[in-house]
Amino acid sequence: MTSHQNAQTMKPATAAKKLGVYLEATPAEFQEGVVSRAELTELQANPPAWLQELRENGPHPRPVVANKLGVSIAGLARGGITEPLTTEQIEAIKQELPEWLKKERTTQSEVRKETVRIKERNAERAEKARREQNA
Repeated sequence: MTSHQNAQTMKPATAAKKLGVYLEATPAEFQEGVVSRAELTELQANPPAWLQELRENGPHPRPVVANKLGVSIAGLARGGITEPLTTEQIEAIKQELPEWLKKERTTQSEVRKETVRIKERNAERAEKARREQNA
């Protein structure tokens, strides 16, 4: 008995997430089909015009919006941003620099510092345990 390999496929929502685009803004044929791993790789390597346009101008999904603004997704929600935004809208928020954005950027910076501190502490503990084990 021979086995043949089926191409792995994913739902359009998963593919859109991996591509960093807002699913509802993609073409209908993308939204209604399935995407194979090979197709995803091809889209990443040679993005068609519609994908280039979405990546450049949006609308962008919340993770991309959060990243472009330098805040967390939860920070976006606290700031009242719950819908996808275009690049133009994101730039307008950056120019306006509302109080919530300043606060969320500060929070995000503190979280990153704390993550680094914990990582360093854990590395020191692991090194100490390794030395004690070898002693």
